[in-house]
Amino acid sequence: MKRIMQSDKLDRYKTLLPVIFTLAWPTMLEELMQTAVQYIDTAMVGQLGTDAVAAVGSTATVNWLVGTTIYAFGIGFLAYISQALGARETEKARRASAQSVLMVLLSGSVFTLLCAALSGYVPVWMQVEPRLQPLASRYFLILYLPMLPRAASVIFGTVLRAAGDTKTPMRVGVGVNLLNVILNFLLIYPTRRVTLLGLEFTLWGVGLEVTGAALASAVSFCFGGVAITLALLRHPDISPRGCSIRPDPAILRPFFRVALPNMAQRFTTSLGYVVFAAMINALGDVSTAAHTVANTVESAFYIPGYGMQAAAATLTGNAIGMRDRRRQRDLSVLIVAVELAMMLLTGGLLFAFAPRMVRLFSEDARVIGLGSTVLRMVAVSEPIYGISIVVEGMLQGAGKTKAPFVFNVIGMWGVRILGTLLFTRFLGGGLVSAWGCMIAHNLLLCLLFVLYYRRLERTSLYGKNSNLSGLL
Repeated sequence: MKRIMQSDKLDRYKTLLPVIFTLAWPTMLEELMQTAVQYIDTAMVGQLGTDAVAAVGSTATVNWLVGTTIYAFGIGFLAYISQALGARETEKARRASAQSVLMVLLSGSVFTLLCAALSGYVPVWMQVEPRLQPLASRYFLILYLPMLPRAASVIFGTVLRAAGDTKTPMRVGVGVNLLNVILNFLLIYPTRRVTLLGLEFTLWGVGLEVTGAALASAVSFCFGGVAITLALLRHPDISPRGCSIRPDPAILRPFFRVALPNMAQRFTTSLGYVVFAAMINALGDVSTAAHTVANTVESAFYIPGYGMQAAAATLTGNAIGMRDRRRQRDLSVLIVAVELAMMLLTGGLLFAFAPRMVRLFSEDARVIGLGSTVLRMVAVSEPIYGISIVVEGMLQGAGKTKAPFVFNVIGMWGVRILGTLLFTRFLGGGLVSAWGCMIAHNLLLCLLFVLYYRRLERTSLYGKNSNLSGLL
């Protein structure tokens, strides 16, 4: 009997594994393209000097603050739509898609006005050196003027993933990134002679340097917003065409129950990133440049985690909509196992090649040495942090966002920020001690997420108090 049960479980795993990768690989490729472009952006700006890298990187965490706050709206729709489609409630999914149009219009308009009004103050709050503040302010303003198409890219992309369509956001993302690279070459550098495959020719350029990098990104964001909107309108199952975008309380009430805690989580933790970066900026140009480069390098090695997170969220929502407890348990085991294996591999590669990766973006020996040290530190903890990424995805699909908000606030402000403040301001520590606090924060998150999810599986994930009854 035991062998029969084990054989049955293996058969279920073999059936689910292709489903997981079918959803995960387009998101991984999309993340890979975004990271590759981030690498190229940083390398291009890095050729302009350490000041240019510091000016661009000094406001990067504000980008996370705005972007992740908008992404919280997408999570609210992801939970609702994935569960509705799992329960075969297609009309409810279409109505929710129409409400996402309303959220794009509201959030995009509000953040455009807010970021434009604050563009002159952000570099000051981030403790950017006074001589770099005008450049950082201009870069920030240009980057955030197209917030409406940026909001569309984030929210509509998440809506499509909730319907199991991860390929369309991937295709749009690839187009955005390729356009960004082309425009970078044309807008950052002046007209110059270039040798390619033994042929020498003149490459036209505007020579706007950091401002050119910002314009390239802004134009690419506009293209992405338009493309993802057209894709959603053409989708056979969740197109909002014919549905009203007037506020629908039947959808917005459960939507906000999921979105608001996630928004609070992302806002408070991203604000923590801003404070964390400001404390690092205060350590000087070398620490700021090393932190910026190390963050850029590190982001590539989280690609498997965020690809699997997207699959985990959608499949969890579907399983809850179907009320299939066994399927969800099988999914959780498989996704965590696959994630752990991939992150062990990427963590090992990061540790081995850290110095070479940093040299791609800086020729400063001080930046290379410091950046390599902190990357090797974080490489050791990467597999454990990867587990928390996919467990959070499962919680998002289940519509459970209140506890993750509490966990993230405790980890960010109680461990990372307080620890960094103590070590850098009072004990004379530098970037290494700050990254040590960051790693401690990530490890705590993994522990809290895993314990909470295991308790949910035993108690309320499918019971009377589950989010299923509240969302649909």
